[in-house]
Amino acid sequence: MRINKFLAEQGIASRRGADAIVAEGRVFINGKPAGAGDDVGENDEVTLDGKILSHKIKFEYYLLNKPKGCVCTVKDEKGRKTVLDFLPAGAGRVFPVGRLDYDTEGLLLLTNDGDLAFRLTAPQTEIPKLYLVRVEGSVTPVQLNRLRAGVEIAPGVMTGKCRVNVVETNKEYTKLHVVLTEGKYREIRRMFDAVGKKVVFLKRLRLGELTISGLDRGQVRKLTPEEVFYLKNL
Repeated sequence: MRINKFLAEQGIASRRGADAIVAEGRVFINGKPAGAGDDVGENDEVTLDGKILSHKIKFEYYLLNKPKGCVCTVKDEKGRKTVLDFLPAGAGRVFPVGRLDYDTEGLLLLTNDGDLAFRLTAPQTEIPKLYLVRVEGSVTPVQLNRLRAGVEIAPGVMTGKCRVNVVETNKEYTKLHVVLTEGKYREIRRMFDAVGKKVVFLKRLRLGELTISGLDRGQVRKLTPEEVFYLKNL
């Protein structure tokens, strides 16, 4: 298999992150610096920062109800809390699948299964994700229709069609359910900015058929075998 896939399965990083690690010259195959397109076989010795990596990997899968105030990285240079801080003692070396913003809450998967993480975050997968959004004030029918049809969030960058429904509204705020099948950077916040509304609360409630039901903020659990099977067969 390719070296970036091998490192992803080790829980080192995503495939993209693994490419960067290889480019930094930290990875060696049989004593020689690894290249981005190198393949790794079962009999090859792979080292990262001088440490030998095993070919035998036990995959782990976790579901976290991410609270706001933490980052979706393995390590933060600013010393902030990361999503890994919520894992139980004895958990293996896993990484977050995709990202939620520092101030965004809700469902987040963590795993060391690089193939699954790659598939779940690939644009063509189009897994529906349900979010609870709260904005200041009311939202007009015109604004709702613009959001549903797709809006320009950067020069030449349009969001796709999505489902947007009002859950609760009054003079002070409006709560909405938004279902997306794509994952552009800070997409929901930028969508609402584009129609003149500021998001004051954002939470991911569902990913496909997976939910955070029964998990308080900051709580985490392992995925069941049935849930893993479901994700692998999306």
